Amino acid sequence: MLFSVGSFFTLCKSGDDACILSSAKTSLPIFAKGIPELGVKSLDPMYIPLIVSDESGLKLKFKNSTLTGLSGCVVDNFKHDHIKKKQLLKITCDVSLTGDYEVQGKVLILPVEGNGKYKIDIRGITVKCNFNLNEFENSGVTHWKIDDDWSETYKFKVRDGAVFHFENLFNGNKILGDPVLELLNSSWKDVMEDISPPIIKAIIGQEVEAVNTLYSAVPADDFLLK
Repeated sequence: MLFSVGSFFTLCKSGDDACILSSAKTSLPIFAKGIPELGVKSLDPMYIPLIVSDESGLKLKFKNSTLTGLSGCVVDNFKHDHIKKKQLLKITCDVSLTGDYEVQGKVLILPVEGNGKYKIDIRGITVKCNFNLNEFENSGVTHWKIDDDWSETYKFKVRDGAVFHFENLFNGNKILGDPVLELLNSSWKDVMEDISPPIIKAIIGQEVEAVNTLYSAVPADDFLLK
């Protein structure tokens, strides 16, 4: 292998939880910006081609979206159980999502429709994931791969707020559109509960894909000090 993972991340002994957490905290911004030497694409910015939400009578489609801010996330907790092959990650982030939208239906109590440019600023979102690690052999060397079952157990909560910008609601009719925007922003917590699950799942999915790329490039034994 031409590149050692130790040149990017601080390596720790198995069971040294304090070292592992400290390494995760310092490694996150490096990882989020991408490691082309190991084939890991940038996650900040992150391009998301399509997100579809159809919840609570609201059909929402986000296209050609760009997420920024992941490199500024704070790792609240990270644990690695080498025996059980499990990892726990808890992070808190401020992120922005921009792109094109289509919406039709009802948001809380108001009807809404439109299409155009959008921006959502999310402040203080905490995401917690439990990962199971599968092992596979490549050229006689063991590698890890995160199992897909994370998608059934991840949890998130927006703690500090969300600000919504949707251009061209009701074809630019501000008499109809402005009350919807006011409702979205005054009731951000309820709105985020309705529309954000597929957004968060799409984001975590790309993060998992990037980590699995790293795990495919680096043997499992190389992540820990002997």
